[in-house]
Order: sequence, then C-alpha cells, then structure tokens
Amino acid sequence: MCTDAEEKVHHVLRQAGITYTRHTHPPVFTVEEAEREWEAIPGAHCKNLFLRNKKGNHHYLVILLSAKRVDIRLLERLLGEDRLSFGSAERLKEHLGLEAGAVSPFGLLHDRSHAVRVVIDSDLKTYKQVSFHPNVNTATITLSVADFQRFLASCGNPTRYLAFPP
Repeated sequence: MCTDAEEKVHHVLRQAGITYTRHTHPPVFTVEEAEREWEAIPGAHCKNLFLRNKKGNHHYLVILLSAKRVDIRLLERLLGEDRLSFGSAERLKEHLGLEAGAVSPFGLLHDRSHAVRVVIDSDLKTYKQVSFHPNVNTATITLSVADFQRFLASCGNPTRYLAFPP
C-alpha cells in the first residue's frame, strides 16, 4: 500500500508519461541495508545526500552511485563553497519534504522555490536505468535514465553533473 508521499511521486510520473517499475521491500535506512534488497532490482543504485553550506543559504542534493564515496573537500572546491555538511532533519523536511532515511530526488517535488541544487554523478549517464526510493524507504522505483532526466528538468532545480572518483 502506498503512502501519500509515495502516491504523489507515482501521480507525477504517470502525468508526465514516465514509465517505471515499483519494487517493495522492508524499510531500509542506509545503503548497506538497501544493498541486500537491491539484488533483484535492476538499474544503477544510488545514494542521495542532502548537504548545506556553512552559511546555510545553499542546499544540495548529491546523487551518486552507491559504491562511491564523496570527497567533501573536493566537492566544496568544485562547487565553490567554504564548507559543506549534512543538512539537519529539519532542513531536509523543510526543503524536500522528506524524512531521514528516505532522501530521494523525488523530494524535489516539494521544493517549489527550486532552491535545492542538484549535483549528479556523471557516471549515471552510462546506465540504462536508475533506481530510487519514491520518498519512502519501503519501496524502490526503477526508471530509464532518459525519463529520470526528464523528471529533473520538469522540477526546474539547477542541475549539474560532476565526475565522482570510484
């Protein structure tokens, strides 16, 4: 059964003509927990990080392959920021309408001011499909990379691709 948060994602995707497959699983809160559930789910599996700058006036949704690590200092230099840190649960709720453990690009549906900047691992472009939580951590949806890019464009948030080292 879908929650309201998840149903909103499905509704928006259907309205946009985006085809996807839904997979249910027990709640997962970390990439390590999710990896056990992903074995039967196709596509690139991602981790999504919600970051803020030192002043708290810039927020970032960083999307990268789950096996990669983020070098925060390198990311700061590439983005021209003084210091990045994880955004609080309150900021996550305020900007993306999400709870910790369910960070997802589909949270951009709640960012009406387009204030969250999206940073994406350029290696995702090499996959045919990507998989993300639909704003809840009890399901994963898989969609084509092209449809994911269409979704991002429809959100209107600034989006940038960067090469993250393996």
